[in-house]
Amino acid sequence: MSAPLRVLLVHNAYQQRGGEDSVVASEVALLQAHGHAVDTYLRHNDDVPGVSKLSLAAQALWSRQSADAIRQRIADFRPDVVHVHNTLPLISPSVFWAARRAGVPVVQTLHNFRMMCPQAMFLRDGKTCEDCLGRVPWRGVVRGCYRHSVPQTAVVAATVMLHRGLGTYDRAITRFIALSEFSRGKFIEGGLAPERVIIKPNFVEDAGDGLTEGRHGGLFVGRLSDEKGVGVLLDALRLQTADVEVIGEGEWSPQAKAQLGACAPGFLPVEQILARMKRASYLLLPSLCGENFPRTLAEAYCCGLPVIASRIGALAELVEDGVTGLLFETGNARDLADKLAWAEAHPAQMLAMGRTARARYEALYSPETNLQRLIAIYDEARQALARER
Repeated sequence: MSAPLRVLLVHNAYQQRGGEDSVVASEVALLQAHGHAVDTYLRHNDDVPGVSKLSLAAQALWSRQSADAIRQRIADFRPDVVHVHNTLPLISPSVFWAARRAGVPVVQTLHNFRMMCPQAMFLRDGKTCEDCLGRVPWRGVVRGCYRHSVPQTAVVAATVMLHRGLGTYDRAITRFIALSEFSRGKFIEGGLAPERVIIKPNFVEDAGDGLTEGRHGGLFVGRLSDEKGVGVLLDALRLQTADVEVIGEGEWSPQAKAQLGACAPGFLPVEQILARMKRASYLLLPSLCGENFPRTLAEAYCCGLPVIASRIGALAELVEDGVTGLLFETGNARDLADKLAWAEAHPAQMLAMGRTARARYEALYSPETNLQRLIAIYDEARQALARER
């Protein structure tokens, strides 16, 4: 391990805490636990309602406030690297240039595809859409792909095009972190230089691997939304009886509650979710979009829980069919129902897959493995910037 580093971490937090926010908190704790100094520049979307639409649009394009704040933090904290997560809408890509002009390497984690797709998930009307990949995203604007709003999508698209024109993604960011090979491939297809995009998956703290015998039933954990395939899951559960608990909240909450009753408890604390993962037989990820790397998958593997997932995006890469779980045809409720029936009829095989999933977690998604990878990326970014001088 290299000498302790000084890391300035930048993130625009979401109103509803999600996977990106959890990743940021985990990385801060991981770095600090191993002797690295971490300072944070955080803004929060709770502040958005107090900002006028015109001002919010201007900040999304270029936030002078954030750029000035980063310059001051760099002067005071003197970081070895600036690590940026989300910048939309309050922080903006202006912070990349603030760091670059101060001579500090910048690492950007690519949590979603917003740089290539205003909707961020390559999803439209429940199907994969890559119309904006590598192109001017005017189609996304016309369709109002971001929040079903033409004006808001126009701001997102204008931000992307402005910073493509300024060379922000080519010159102000030293290294990008992609969460999977699938994700890396999409960003390269969209125009990023291959040598600047490095894979580092998400990780979760070790919560223990749970029961070795007597596991039962399935879990869905996440946002109850269209892109997560909740409708497909509910259809599959009408076709095939299975003891499945659907944990989370979202627009599908009323339907889930009506169909499943007490097996749709809504939001639960992470401790309760992990306890359920240690007793369950499988986790369900029926997503309709090309997930980058769902943190829930790492949690499942940590708990020795195999995953039944859509054969799409990174899920088809992260779940090895018949080894760490089962894959089904995306959006096909009948195929998912068949996989549920197989899982219920073969508990021993699912248990064996869970053991393999746990071994996969220990090898790839543990804090120790992730820290080594993260520090190596920081070191590479520092060396790359030094070579450019």
